[in-house]
Amino acid sequence: MAKTIYTAEAHVTGGRAAGHGRTSDDALEVDLRIPEEMGGPGGGTNPEELFAVGYAACFEGALGVVGRRAKADTSDAEIDSKVSLSPDGKGGFVLGVELDVTLPSVPEAETAVDLVRVAHTVCPYSNATRGNIDVVLTANGAPVA
Repeated sequence: MAKTIYTAEAHVTGGRAAGHGRTSDDALEVDLRIPEEMGGPGGGTNPEELFAVGYAACFEGALGVVGRRAKADTSDAEIDSKVSLSPDGKGGFVLGVELDVTLPSVPEAETAVDLVRVAHTVCPYSNATRGNIDVVLTANGAPVA
């Protein structure tokens, strides 16, 4: 196992229904609630929203690494992420992810797709989810295979 360069720590009580979470450095503190779409009261965040923000932020960082290696400007990248929760048909649930990446400074479609494809091999979230959940990627509107 590689040397750990950072460990995030958080504490959660009450789960997704009426919970509260905070990080050990107090930089993030959230109330957790079941969204209205799932019959809950809303009024807080939920694990899927947190995952959507985390994955998009991580992926943007991976794009920065890949862009620097390729000498491409990815500094103005924007990522719209969707994380869906679905029943798995066996009594459990599965996640699905869509990352819509916009690279304004990379107008060439093939280059944008290549950068996103390579970032998907670098991003720790992508590496953690690969083979476990469906992840759909687009780059400047083009599908990334």
